[in-house]
Amino acid sequence: MTINDIKHPKIKAWVEEVVKMCQPDDVYVCDGSQAEYDRLMKKCVDSGLATPLAKKPNSFLFRSLPSDVARVENRTFISSKTQDAAGPTNNWINPDELKATMTGLYTGCMKGRTMYVIPFCMGPVGSSISKNGIELTDSEYVVLNMHIMTRVGTKVLDVLGTDGTFVPCLHSVGKPLAEGETDGGIWPCADIENKYISHFPEERLIWSYGSGYGGNALLGKKCFALRIASVIARDEGWLAEHMLILKLTNPQGEVKYITGAFPSACGKTNLAMLIPTIPGWKVETIGDDIAWMKFGKDGRLYAINPEAGFFGVAPGTSAESNKNALISAEKNTIFTNCALTEDGDVWWEQIGYPAKGKLVDWKGNTRDALPKDTSPKGEEFAHPNARFTAPAAQCPCIAPEWENPEGVPISAILFGGRRPSTVPLVHQSRNWNHGVFLGSIVGSEITAASTIDASQVGKIRRDPFAILPFCGYNMGDYFSHWIKLGAKADQDKLPKIFYVNWFRKDDDNKNLPGGFMWPGYSDNSRVLAWIFDRCNGADNAIDTPIGFMPKEGSINTDGLADHYKKTLPAITSVDKEGWLKEVKDVRENHYPKFGSHLPKELVECLDDLEKRLNS
Repeated sequence: MTINDIKHPKIKAWVEEVVKMCQPDDVYVCDGSQAEYDRLMKKCVDSGLATPLAKKPNSFLFRSLPSDVARVENRTFISSKTQDAAGPTNNWINPDELKATMTGLYTGCMKGRTMYVIPFCMGPVGSSISKNGIELTDSEYVVLNMHIMTRVGTKVLDVLGTDGTFVPCLHSVGKPLAEGETDGGIWPCADIENKYISHFPEERLIWSYGSGYGGNALLGKKCFALRIASVIARDEGWLAEHMLILKLTNPQGEVKYITGAFPSACGKTNLAMLIPTIPGWKVETIGDDIAWMKFGKDGRLYAINPEAGFFGVAPGTSAESNKNALISAEKNTIFTNCALTEDGDVWWEQIGYPAKGKLVDWKGNTRDALPKDTSPKGEEFAHPNARFTAPAAQCPCIAPEWENPEGVPISAILFGGRRPSTVPLVHQSRNWNHGVFLGSIVGSEITAASTIDASQVGKIRRDPFAILPFCGYNMGDYFSHWIKLGAKADQDKLPKIFYVNWFRKDDDNKNLPGGFMWPGYSDNSRVLAWIFDRCNGADNAIDTPIGFMPKEGSINTDGLADHYKKTLPAITSVDKEGWLKEVKDVRENHYPKFGSHLPKELVECLDDLEKRLNS
C-alpha cells in the first residue's frame, strides 16, 4: 500500500507532514499480512540484524547495543501544557520547547531508510473498548514486534474509515544512513542524550526518538496503552492499568476474573499463566501486562487486554516458574538479547538447565557455557532484561474469551511487589478507598527491567499502582480518579482489593531456597484460592490493623513443603514495628510529593492505619 491508498484525510496529511520532516527514501503502508511479516524479517536476516533459530520454527534472535537494552525513564517525558498537570513523578519539558528540540532531531532522520506506516488497534478490532493508533517508524524490528503485540493493517484502516479517531505515534531510531551506507548488522539507535520518549497528553500525541527497544519504540505498549490511555481514561471515566488479567476456576466450575498490578519483573506474567498446585483449580490467561476497565450496564467493572501478544522478560522464565510462557514462545517468536546456543536455540539465566558447548552471548561474544543456569552478575550470557515477543493466541492456557469485545467482569484486584520484609503474604482492604490507599503505597525492589543504572537494582522504591513510570498525568489526580470512580459505583459490585507479597525473605534460614519464605510460582494458587473464597463472602479472614488476613488453616497447605508450612504463620501475621516504619516513610517521604493533589481520603486511611497499629 502507498500513502495514496489512505482514505482518512487527517492520517494522510499527517503522514505527508512527517515525510517532509524526516525525509525517508521510501514510504510503505503496512497491510498486516503474513507475507509482509516474512518479507521484513528476511530483510533483517539478510542485513545481519536477525538470526534464524533452527530449534524454534519461524523464530528469530535480535541483539541490541548495550546502550539500548531497556526503557529509559530519565529520557521519558510527559509534556503537558503545565508542569503541575504532569505531576511530581514525571519528567516534564515545556511542549513548545520539546517539540522544537525533537523537530531538529527528526529533520532528515530517516534518510536512507523506509518509513513504515503501521495502522494498529489496541484491543479487538471494532470493540467499543478498543482504541486505534498510527505508528510511523523507520525500524523493521518495530514493525515485526507490532505485528505480534497489536492488531495491524488494512482492517484497522477500514475501521477508521475517513474520520475515525486515532493516536498519532511517531518513532525513529535516530540514525540516518548516507547514500550506500548500511547498518552493517549493528543495532541502530542514537546516543543516550538524544533519546526522547515524549508524550503530549492534551494532543493524544506520542513522539519517540533514538531508541529501537521495547517500550521506547513499540509505541502501542506503554506509551499508548498506559501513558496516553490513562489520560483518555480519566477524561472518559474508565481505567487504563498496568495489570494482568486472569480467569480463575474453582473445583465446582465457578469462574472469577482477577486483575493484578505488579511492577515490571515482579511475576505478572508468571501469575497470569500459573499452573495451580492444588487439585481442581484452573488458571487461564486473558492478559499479562495491561488492562483497560470500564463499567458495564450491570454496574460491574469489565476488563479487556488491549494487546495481542506477550513482551515478556526471558531470564527467570523456566518450566518451574512459567511453563506456559515457554510453550507460548516455542514458535513464531522474536527474541531480543538472549544467548544463542550451538544448535540454534536461545538460552538465558535461570532457564532451568545449563547450556552445553559454546554460547554466543547477548553482546555477540562466543564463550564457553557454564555448568549451571546462573552467571556472575555483570557476566550474564543473556541480558537481565532480555525479552521474548510471542503471540498470545499461542499460549496453551489462553482463555477462550480473551478477545471478547465486551471484556470480562472483574471480582478482585491485586497489588503487589518485591518486598523482603513487613508486607505479609496477603491481606485484603476494608473497602474501596482503603484499597486505593494500598495501591498508592506499593513499593518494590528496583529491577533490571526498570533501570539502566545497575547500582539501583535491589533498592526499594515506591511504585504506586505499579504504574509510576506509565501514568500520563499527575499521580495525585490519578489517585483521585480511582476514588471518584469508586464513589459513583454500586459498592456491592466493585471488585475486592488485595495486597500480595510472594517475596518475603529470611536469609538466615538455610532451609529456604534463596531465603524466600514462600515458594511462589504455582503455589501462589493457594493464595488465589483464598481470595476467590473471600470474593464469595467466605468466613476465612480475621480483622487486623492492616486489613483482613487469612484465618489460621484457611490457606490450603496440602502438599506444601514442611519448611514453608513453618514460615506461613510469620508471613500471615502483622509486623507492627515494620508497618509503623512504613507509615512514617509514607507520611514523611512519599505522600508529601503530591502536595495539594493528594486526596484527603488517603491521608485518612494512613491516619486510621497508624491508630489501629498503636491501639
